[in-house]
Amino acid sequence: MAATPPPPSLSLPSNKPFSLKRSHSLFHPPRNNNNNNKSLFSFNSNLRCEIKGFEGHRRWTLDRISDMNKDSTALSNSSTNPSSPLVSVSAVTSAAQLPTQNAKKVVLFFCAETKALAEKIAADSDAIELRTISWGKFPDGFPNIFIPNAQGIRGMHVAFLASFSSPAVIFEQIPVIYALPKLFIASFTLVLPFFPTGTSERMEDEGDIATAFTLARLLSNIPISRGGPTSLVTFDIHALQERFYFGDNILPCFESGIPLLKRRLQDLPDSDNISIAFPDDGAWKRFHKQLQHFPTIVCAKVREGDRRIVRIKEGDPRGRHVVIVDDLVQSGGTLIECQKVLAAQGASKISAYVTHGIFPNNSWSRFGHDNGGHPETAFTYFWITDSCPLTVKEVTNRPPFEILSLASSISASLQI
Repeated sequence: MAATPPPPSLSLPSNKPFSLKRSHSLFHPPRNNNNNNKSLFSFNSNLRCEIKGFEGHRRWTLDRISDMNKDSTALSNSSTNPSSPLVSVSAVTSAAQLPTQNAKKVVLFFCAETKALAEKIAADSDAIELRTISWGKFPDGFPNIFIPNAQGIRGMHVAFLASFSSPAVIFEQIPVIYALPKLFIASFTLVLPFFPTGTSERMEDEGDIATAFTLARLLSNIPISRGGPTSLVTFDIHALQERFYFGDNILPCFESGIPLLKRRLQDLPDSDNISIAFPDDGAWKRFHKQLQHFPTIVCAKVREGDRRIVRIKEGDPRGRHVVIVDDLVQSGGTLIECQKVLAAQGASKISAYVTHGIFPNNSWSRFGHDNGGHPETAFTYFWITDSCPLTVKEVTNRPPFEILSLASSISASLQI
């Protein structure tokens, strides 16, 4: 009688994405050994998996894999028997890192400012293919734009990664955004990580212009592709009511950078001593549900005579590593005032997170790095995403700033 083959073994290289084909998966044995599909794993036995953790739809942890063809006693003996068929695995991966036969292939175009982020998005998923656009100018300064091999994207799912950092670049990109859906493509997605006019959404006096509404109307008139209305992916829009500014010809998908912050906080050595501070009630309303597992501090601006000062409305920062959370920062005045009052009330460390680091006129230089013991004048960490590419270039490798990339979140959104 032939010897029984050894149980399957499983190892995961820590520096490579965990990818599986349906025909060779952890859950189904291969149908035949001559299948040309290549896979990281191949099994000839039924396997049982135990899921250790699940966060949302993008992160999961595979803790155990066992050979169900073996006696159930193997489970109880696995802790003492090193040759047991029970294999322990820890793998956390994004949805975009698990390509399947049904993954939607997406052609991603980008502008000059978003090239670095586009390359990260493509690296995150085999289902995304980068294509370039020729961005030129006529002698009079107006755009001279060309999409190479435009016929080659017919019938394909197409996305454009935009950056509206100034009125000039908006005018350059709008013609491309309007042209792509008309090239007989299957669907069109506009990825605009930062919706730039979001702070101009209110009319407080007759004659005020709500430019956020104007830009939303401009995007709402993007031509419909063969697959229907354009999908718009944007992150942490400043005012929640702005979702109602868009017309019926566009489908806004509102994402958040807060999951990136939560994962980063879990990696800190003092992760059990974190408190979240909101600089005003608006930030609390926007983010407190996503951060409800942390102790919370809410600040508020109050008027004293002719001055408006920041006070702690609720919460206790004493002895805590306090992380101030908001959607965006410009000059940084509110963050700094909030920092001062938190330090005065006993915070041991102060850090900050904003999804959009705008920092006009190099205002990022106001934020110093605290190596320890000076929370009243400097920040331990200042996290921003790469939604504003020009800022990323300025602050990369400049403590206290750290960049949390939106690449994996965008990659997953393109699969919706």
